[in-house]
Amino acid sequence: MRGLDDFLAECDQGPRINELAGFFASTAAGKSGMPVRKPVADARLLPGDELLRDLVDLHANRQGFFDQHYHGSIPYRLEEECRMAYAVLKYARSRGAPLSLYSLGTAEGTMARTLSEFSGGQIVSLSCSPNPENYKSFMAYGEPPHAEFFIGPFHRLTKDVLGSDQRLAKFTQGFDLILEDTTFQMYSPNRLKQVEFVTQHLKKGGILVFVEKFRAVDEGDYQRREYQKDYGFKARYFPQEEIDRKKTAVLGTMFNNEATLEEMARAVRAQFKHCVMTWNSGNFCSLAASNSKENLDLYVSQMPGPAIPHEYAYEAGIFPASTIVMKEVPL
Repeated sequence: MRGLDDFLAECDQGPRINELAGFFASTAAGKSGMPVRKPVADARLLPGDELLRDLVDLHANRQGFFDQHYHGSIPYRLEEECRMAYAVLKYARSRGAPLSLYSLGTAEGTMARTLSEFSGGQIVSLSCSPNPENYKSFMAYGEPPHAEFFIGPFHRLTKDVLGSDQRLAKFTQGFDLILEDTTFQMYSPNRLKQVEFVTQHLKKGGILVFVEKFRAVDEGDYQRREYQKDYGFKARYFPQEEIDRKKTAVLGTMFNNEATLEEMARAVRAQFKHCVMTWNSGNFCSLAASNSKENLDLYVSQMPGPAIPHEYAYEAGIFPASTIVMKEVPL
């Protein structure tokens, strides 16, 4: 119990809900950090599948303010979110049973909301964010069917909270799939305890997906990838002064809470037997972990190739694109 109390106190002191709170509130409200144009998924990089096209269209129509900032900031993250949503949808259909999805800290929860609506309830989802501004965007298109939202930081969504809320009680048995989307890096570098805390919400055999920015072993490599992101991608959506402003206001603090891939592997190893890398964009990577190799293989097999130009991918094993695109993370 003492360990949990210490962890919760550590999260309460995290920059996400303290010194960075103003940035997130303002961006989620659309008052700052907006790109000069709305990012649109590049159809040339995605398969010409009718199901995927329909999913991408609905996702585009459900985006809020923070989504636009986020997708204009990370190279080809929007295409990857659509690819991931497509894989989750196909995974749910292949299982033949309703799937519960928890998307923690993902702003207005567009992907989760879209999947719940698109699947007609085959995917029941919960999203969370500390910002009521994100909840406002979540509700902007009417109350979404089969999708819920918790206003609060991820570490305050406990099993007791789920059980005491009539809307959320259906999630007390856990989730089949959990997505942590650049959330941990906004609180602390304590991946061991963060992964342990979130895993309590995962069903046996469930899958936990992490999308994070990782420190590189070579600081020079890290910085070169940042230059590529800023000048090769972000410059399409933000003026230079906005890019510089975010570096000063946010990225330095975030860097202090990033982990290396090796540190992340140790945290994942403490909870899971299997882990694969499914995507890489500069300093960002996506990992999927589970104690069920069968479920993990099934999920990954639903993914088309990474929708990202080769020059942004640095982790060997992600390319060439194939039906199963994964690189085993040594645990």
